[in-house]
Amino acid sequence: MVSLSVGTSFAKHLFGTVGAEGTTALRVGLAALILVVLWRPWRLGLSRRDRGALLLYGAVLGAMNLLFYLSLRTIPLGLAIAIEFSGPLTLALAASRKIVDFVWIGCAVLGLALLLPVSGLSSGLDPVGVACALAAALCWALYIVCGQRVGHLHGGRAVALGMSVAAVVVLPFGIASAGAALLDPAILAFGLGVAALSSALPYSLEMVALKRLPKQSFGVLLSLEPAIGSLAGLAILGERLSPTEWFAIACIVVASVGNTVSTHRSRAAATPIPTLPA
Repeated sequence: MVSLSVGTSFAKHLFGTVGAEGTTALRVGLAALILVVLWRPWRLGLSRRDRGALLLYGAVLGAMNLLFYLSLRTIPLGLAIAIEFSGPLTLALAASRKIVDFVWIGCAVLGLALLLPVSGLSSGLDPVGVACALAAALCWALYIVCGQRVGHLHGGRAVALGMSVAAVVVLPFGIASAGAALLDPAILAFGLGVAALSSALPYSLEMVALKRLPKQSFGVLLSLEPAIGSLAGLAILGERLSPTEWFAIACIVVASVGNTVSTHRSRAAATPIPTLPA
């Protein structure tokens, strides 16, 4: 999460030169090259169904990255991450049945109400930036659903192929926005660092973490991403948030942590305790 947030913060420095679309193309395209070299996905045997699932997975991944970077043009990094979190959080809370789950729903709704420009309580964020972040949130939810469909494949190779498809999706937007500037050696070098920090390294570390951490611990830690993003935005970009915005982020973090813990306990209670053989 630190690597992702720091890489994305540095990526915003490219907006003035190649725009959000060009930055996305550099990040995703170069990350795809890194992952292909690292995981050698051509060794992955795919059925026709797997190929279709990977194409959809990659297309959603590309759209999510593009929309998220478009949102960063006008709203701070931490707030964009918090709004984007509403996608997977809504997906997780959709199956809520226990009373305590509605407490987490209330926390999430309160946090979003403080950020979205729909009430007198909101912090006055740019509506276009918020719309892009919400669209990225929807893509994140779809990314989770699509990711489950390719979950039986080798993780690293599936991510490498998905990122390659994502690169094909976003490159036309980047070329249309930045043109030949994308080939400038200095920009390419900076973009390579951004791609490594914000895509290749965090996705690879995530796969290592998932093998060694219980899902509950992973989910609780992941819930801290909006706060980490806000701190990275403050330290690197000087993006200062108001007390209301910090409170909104805290509400979304609490909702995510609470839902993760509640879901884990429900599954544990539903699992029969194994008995030792006689």
